[in-house]
Amino acid sequence: MVQNVFRSGFLVRVAHTLLTWIITVILFLHNTSLRRCEEQGELLLPALFFLLVVLSVLLYFAVSLMDPGFVLTDTVKGAQSPNEEMEAMIPQSSTARVRRCGYCLLQQPMRAKHCHMCKRCVHRFDHHCPWIENCVGERNHRWFIIYLLVQLLTLLWGLHVALSGISPALTWEQWFRVNGFLLAALCIVGIFSVVVVLLLGSHLYLISINCTTWEFMSRHRISYLKTCKDEENPFDRGIFCNLWDFFCICRTVMWEKVYHRNTLNPV
Repeated sequence: MVQNVFRSGFLVRVAHTLLTWIITVILFLHNTSLRRCEEQGELLLPALFFLLVVLSVLLYFAVSLMDPGFVLTDTVKGAQSPNEEMEAMIPQSSTARVRRCGYCLLQQPMRAKHCHMCKRCVHRFDHHCPWIENCVGERNHRWFIIYLLVQLLTLLWGLHVALSGISPALTWEQWFRVNGFLLAALCIVGIFSVVVVLLLGSHLYLISINCTTWEFMSRHRISYLKTCKDEENPFDRGIFCNLWDFFCICRTVMWEKVYHRNTLNPV
């Protein structure tokens, strides 16, 4: 029973939510810029910060509980049959074979991968994120990036607010006593800010070249990529088109479509 509670992600989500609101309360209770605004009757900035925190929490739960794009049946998206899709994604010199997952026994579409944590295959699998206790895949990847953007804005604002509340004291002992909780919040917010910056930067780079974290890290083990040259990405349409498809196209994008593939040199 305990294992099921952990697997469900309940404890992770509760811990994230509690930590978020504890830090928010600390920032409002100490003599920070938010508290000073409240005392002066200027409620706009405190209200905006509070709403930003609420938005980040709502986005967190949306991404955490959203279907990342689980493969439900053997039916492949689009008009192509599985054999036609495989022929399009495998170099012409290779034999077309339909891959079947060895765990859930479903036909695996191109760019899909079985997640051992979720125990299901995910379309355009990027990675399994322990922070949200969910996979990041075709359906929630865009929302994951939006969440990171909102979270980063919230963290940077929180960092500024925490710094504004550091109060001077006559001795180090008094200084730590006065600022102890604020310093703890400052450390936590600072660490999370660095993590989110690194995550967001790496994801934006991979999106710009239409590559997933799994494909980038395991390129040498993926059948449709290991035959490509080191710098070749068969899904790359150029930075502008890649970003447009990811952020601006509302309909389902055929992420499996190949734009470059190896061909045999004529003899």
